[in-house]
Amino acid sequence: MKTYTAPDGTTWGVTIQAPGSSKAMIVFRHPDGETTRMDRYNWVISHGPEARSVTSRLDPQRVLDSLHAAEIARLFGRSMPVSRADPVNEGPELVRG
Repeated sequence: MKTYTAPDGTTWGVTIQAPGSSKAMIVFRHPDGETTRMDRYNWVISHGPEARSVTSRLDPQRVLDSLHAAEIARLFGRSMPVSRADPVNEGPELVRG
């Protein structure tokens, strides 16, 4: 696992999950560790030889090792929350008909 320190000073854990033949999910783990609701994700796209074979899979550790600090910062800047806001505890109640 690598780490990434965001501009606000938060240090996120960086892991790779769901490897496919041409992409893998990069997950930024929030340091509170209590919930995945704060985690963020993005996709790492590969153009290597694995991308031409639908039966191959990227090696998560090799993908992580290939990412330099600037690339991780770029991916974090465009990352999305793993989970949406809880509609029960935030915002108007859902109305069911």
